Amino acid sequence: MISRRQFLTLSAATAGFGVLGAADAFAIEPGFSLAVRQWAVAHPDWPKSAKPLRIGILTDIHAVEPWMPAARIAAIARRLNSVKPDVIVLLGDYVCALRRRFRSAVVPVAEWMDALKELRAPLGVYAVLGNHDAGYGDVQLIRDSFRNSSIKLLENAAVPVKGAGTRFWLAGLGDQLEREDDLPGTLRQIGDNAPALLLAHEPYIFKTVPKRITLTLSGHTHGGQVYVPFVGRPAVPAELARYAYGHIHENGRHMIVSSGLGLTALPVRFLVPPEIAVVTLRHLEA
Repeated sequence: MISRRQFLTLSAATAGFGVLGAADAFAIEPGFSLAVRQWAVAHPDWPKSAKPLRIGILTDIHAVEPWMPAARIAAIARRLNSVKPDVIVLLGDYVCALRRRFRSAVVPVAEWMDALKELRAPLGVYAVLGNHDAGYGDVQLIRDSFRNSSIKLLENAAVPVKGAGTRFWLAGLGDQLEREDDLPGTLRQIGDNAPALLLAHEPYIFKTVPKRITLTLSGHTHGGQVYVPFVGRPAVPAELARYAYGHIHENGRHMIVSSGLGLTALPVRFLVPPEIAVVTLRHLEA
């Protein structure tokens, strides 16, 4: 039987862990942490003769003071540059999504766009919009800002890219929640059998993505923002949990879902630190 002294000691330890956990969830992870998460995908569609392709991913930036100011976004961009990806993709949700009482200021579009201009990759930087961007009061300002930069915005568009010893396609969808996506129309623009990568902010379209797509890249979920050991990601509906985070492999199709960088609604992350994702795509013998 536990003694009174042991009970008090255990209670104090539990309270201490609770304080540390709260500090991590509400301050350290949201405002200061940054992970570089590496993924490897082997696929027979990627040519044996080609070099592995390194794809750098940023998603769900949600620029806002004090959690994700322009200076932090620029530092994250430089950190991604330092891992030397061949191509960089931005998967949407650049604007603020925090409730008003948790933010001190919204970062203007021009400021977070200037920060993203730090990004460099030999095969270019490409972007899609997310639901918060597509529903933004002046979404045309966001579109114009991308078009006035070196970052190529893809909205239901596919473009060929040549590099890594091969030729491949990058296809980007319009946002699904705002009903701006056109997967069939986007796929029709892929003019040959070269490998094709699909950029889709929300991962839920994956169940309808054909095997023609070599790899789907998504964000949106934030990995639930909170992960509870032995419980899971309570903020993610059960029917969507399989698409919440990581490398999803279904019926020969591959998708990577990044937990992204920023915050929606509440300024909390627990065991889901902000991340840069780096995916290495290489050949797999069929």
